[in-house]
Formats: sequence, structure tokens, C-alpha cells
Amino acid sequence: MTVLLDRPAVAAPAPPAPPAIARRDHFIDLLRVAGMALVVLQHWTIPVLDYEDGRLTTGNALSTPGVWVVTWLSQVMPLVFFAGGAANAIGFTRARRAGTAAPAWQAVRLRRLAWPLLPLAAVWIPLPQLLLSLGVPAQPLEVGARLTGQLLWFLAVYLLAVVATPYALRLHERHGWRVPVVLALGAVVTDVARFSTGFDALGYVNVVFVWLAVHQLGFFYAEGRLRGAGLLAAGGFGAAALLVAYGPYPGSMIGLPGAEVSNMAPPTLAMLAVGVGQIGLAVLLRPVLMRLPLARLLDWAGPRVMTVYLWHMPALFAVTGVVVVLLGVDTPRPGSVLWFAGWPVWFGLLFLVMWPLLKGFARFEAPPALPYGTAGQGGMLVASGLVGAGVLTLTVGGFAPGAGPFLAVLALLAGLLMTAPRLRA
Repeated sequence: MTVLLDRPAVAAPAPPAPPAIARRDHFIDLLRVAGMALVVLQHWTIPVLDYEDGRLTTGNALSTPGVWVVTWLSQVMPLVFFAGGAANAIGFTRARRAGTAAPAWQAVRLRRLAWPLLPLAAVWIPLPQLLLSLGVPAQPLEVGARLTGQLLWFLAVYLLAVVATPYALRLHERHGWRVPVVLALGAVVTDVARFSTGFDALGYVNVVFVWLAVHQLGFFYAEGRLRGAGLLAAGGFGAAALLVAYGPYPGSMIGLPGAEVSNMAPPTLAMLAVGVGQIGLAVLLRPVLMRLPLARLLDWAGPRVMTVYLWHMPALFAVTGVVVVLLGVDTPRPGSVLWFAGWPVWFGLLFLVMWPLLKGFARFEAPPALPYGTAGQGGMLVASGLVGAGVLTLTVGGFAPGAGPFLAVLALLAGLLMTAPRLRA
């Protein structure tokens, strides 16, 4: 997400920006790559799958009593947003110093986020209809089509963070620590309103407060001003423990089947507290992590992160379709001897499917490097709104047969067209 191949139009030089890290920070790359690797590992590990009477049921291995504590480290989305905040601060500060206008920078980022979705849609819109015509059962197909779209929630929220970066940096420069503190207070007020009224939909306001708060902390890291990592780790995890022990929050940081409350959808104050703890722990471990010989791995994995994120669930559904639906082999009971013994075979099949997907679709991570123009600030907000609407439509309805996926792709294309190359005399 940090390699920009486009050539945006430039504006008059902006005032001097605050100091930022001068070179690419491999710690940020490591957080992004490791974060997505953990997302894939978790999604490939936790499903408990059973197929009977034409219905595929999905459970969660982390529903096992006591195992929820693992999610305090395995739910890495706070770290991904933190790394995104640092990368956006570094990227926008460099662009601003070079005289690039904010809309041009936003357009580049918008294309980077939206472009890889087009091949995903090109495959998944016709695929359910094709498989139905070949006799594949409808219910498992619908499960796979919907879940593939639901995972795109991250792109919708991250798009919001990208569009907000120029404004959030301005607030950061003026008000410093007050900004994440106000965002955290917003999360407190939102949760109080949600739980006191019983109106759970209010909790989705925390999509802004929680994720932008950890994104904002990345700005401090980018400037080298994130101090007291040990205090952040102890304070964040300690606050989360108190919230879980004495508040209305479940211990798990991912949504579990049958749970009355989820810390993830919508995000809660407990999720924010765990995120602060994770950030503190990661920064505390930075000197150790930077001594690991990971440069070549990061250089290879970085340009493929989005492809892995978008296509790892289709790989899971392909293996599930063959093993669970076609062959009738249900996943073993979580934690059993068979469950552990079956891991090498399960992951081997998943990697066997994932590798050609990675080879085939990684080329779409970078949009074509063309002489793009810029639509101006108003136009960029409209373009971002269209792309965001398309991603949200897919998040809510997935790629299940119907008009939703077509409308979503039209919105994506319309947003991208607003950043299309301009003819020049």
C-alpha cells in the first residue's frame, strides 16, 4: 500500500511539514505483512465446518472456553491501522514537501485500494451462477459469496482513514495528543449510549472513533514521538482487562457465534484498549524485530499483501467445497489430536490453491502508471464516496447473486473514472 506508481498533478508548495522519518521504515512494513499473515492464519485455522442435508454450518474454534485470550494478540487489525497511519503520515508528508496537492495524493491512494477489487469482482460476480448451473449446492455457495464480501469492511474503513489523513494530520500538528484522547472519549460516549439504550446500531459510530484513534497514533510513530511503549502496553492491556472484568464487554476480540456482544462488529472501547496495548508491545519489541533477517521477505511480500487479503478466503472456500461439501469430511473437534494432526494436510491444500491465485492476481495490486490528472478536493471526496459506497455494498451483501454486486462495481468504476488520465495539449 506504500508503493505509489502514479504521477499525480502538483500544486504550489505547501508550508513546511513537521519532521517525519526520512527513509522507508521496515518496522511498518513488518507490521503490515505480519498483520495480514496473522489474519490469514486465523481465518484458515478457526473455521469449524460441517456439511449435512445440503447445508454448510460454520463454527469457530476460538469459541472453546478460555481460548479467547489468544485474540488479544491474534486480532491484529489495530496494528494494521496503526501501521497504515504511520505509512500515510510519511507518504503524505513527503508528497506535501514535494509540492503535491492533497487531492492528488488521495487519488493515488484511492486507486491503490480500489484497483485490486476489480478482478475479484470479475471472478465472483459470474462464479456463483456458473457453479449453480454445474449443480453445486446453493447454500454453501451463498455462504462463500457473502463472506468473501464481508471481509472487505477493512478496505471501507481504511479508505475513510486515507481520505481523512490530510485533515487528521493538520489536527495532529495543531493539537497533538488531544486528538487521540478526544477520539477515545468519543468511543466512551458511544459505548455508554449503546449499552444504556440497548440500541446496538449506535456502536457503529465507533468505526470512526476506534479505528481513527489507532490510525492517529501512527502519526506519532512517524514523527519519532511515540514514547513510553511499556506504559502503553501495560495501560492498554490493563484497561482492557478491567473493561472485560467489570464492564459489558466479552473477553474475545473477535465476534463469536452466539455471543450477545461483539468487540469487533461494531468495535468497542475494549478493542481500542487492546489496540493501544498491542501498539505499545510492538514498539517495545521493535529493536528485537529489526534485528531479524526479514528484509528480503518483506520486499517480496509487501507488494502482494492486498492480493493475499482479498483471495485467501476464496482459497478457503475452494478447499472447503472439495473436502467438506464434495467428499463429506467435516473438520475435527478443535483441540483434538485429529485437529492438530490434520493441520499439515489442511494448510497444504490451502497453499496449493492460494499459490496460483497469488501468481495470477498480484499483478493487479498496482494500477497502471498513467499521466493522471486530479479532480480537485470536491471531486476527490465524491470519488472516495463512490468507491466507499461500492465497498460497503459488497461488505453488507457480499457477492451473492443479485443486483448488489453489479451496483457496487459500477460505483467503484465511477470513482476510479473520476481519477482517470486527463488529455493534455
